[in-house]
Amino acid sequence: MNDLITTVEGPIGRIRLNRPKALHALNLAMCEGVLEALEAWRGDASVEAILVDHAEGRGFCAGGDIRMLAASGAGDGVEARAFFHAEYRMNHRLFVYAKPIVAFMDGITMGGGVGLALPCTYRVATENTKFAMPETGIGLFPDVGGGWYLSRLPGRIGQYLALTGHRLDGAECAALGLATHYLPSETLDTAKAQIAETPQDIAGVLDALSTAAPEAQILARRDEIDRLFASDVLEEIYAALDADGGEWAAKTLATLRTKSPQSMKVSLRLLHEGAAMASFADEMRQEYAVGAHVVQRHDFIEGVRAVIVDKDNAPRWDPATPEDVTDHVIDQIFAPLPEAEAWTPG
Repeated sequence: MNDLITTVEGPIGRIRLNRPKALHALNLAMCEGVLEALEAWRGDASVEAILVDHAEGRGFCAGGDIRMLAASGAGDGVEARAFFHAEYRMNHRLFVYAKPIVAFMDGITMGGGVGLALPCTYRVATENTKFAMPETGIGLFPDVGGGWYLSRLPGRIGQYLALTGHRLDGAECAALGLATHYLPSETLDTAKAQIAETPQDIAGVLDALSTAAPEAQILARRDEIDRLFASDVLEEIYAALDADGGEWAAKTLATLRTKSPQSMKVSLRLLHEGAAMASFADEMRQEYAVGAHVVQRHDFIEGVRAVIVDKDNAPRWDPATPEDVTDHVIDQIFAPLPEAEAWTPG
């Protein structure tokens, strides 16, 4: 069975993720397949628009091939870097692509799935959408452009999502602009058929089928999030949550205490610098360097062991507290790679 199905149906290029048992998590071959399809269709005038969705089963895309990354990181890291290199080229190619692309985020859209969907011109959320960047829970960081997208969300919501891994529903994605449209899942087949009939008017098709999304619950917390996550210093966020005295702040602090302190500090710096990046290519170059370093560090290998391999959900982070993650360590993680090893758009 092919993990990726690419076809041309009339004026539409179709990219369908097809690893249902892994919730369509991306592997190297899938990233390379997306790149090949985009390249083939780039100069093909008969292909007017591209649709990205999943084939059978649940979930749009649960992320990347985390087990492989951890196994590689525990060794020489070569396979992990090859995956990141291809995945980030795919993210970038989608971001700069000249033809309209529609991503259908129907179901779990996490990590690598976020990286696949967010560069697309149109991003459709449904009542099934579960959107998150949960990487701090496995010692990684919100990559695939997370430093770009999350830093551009209103207020400090991006920092909150990056540190906690909080899941958003489809209505929240629409309210925050992460999705461009909110459609009931039963209308998606109709949307795809109508887009194939009038690929010049994708916005019109999606607008006509859109329904009013339910209330976005995260917006009710907006003031609290902006106040409590105001700092780019992790210790100051902990202190603000601790001093708040409210139930939500206490629960949020408890959540942060389960995450990798190193990953959270990396995430805060990534978003701080990502907000000022001149181009998406610059962002991906930085994230590739950070990823190449993080994937070989203790917390990622330990986080994958605890959450994905042994499933004891009791990672032993090292350093164990924010105070023990020094600026020097974070500087090492953010050090640019030698020019010969650095990421390029292709």
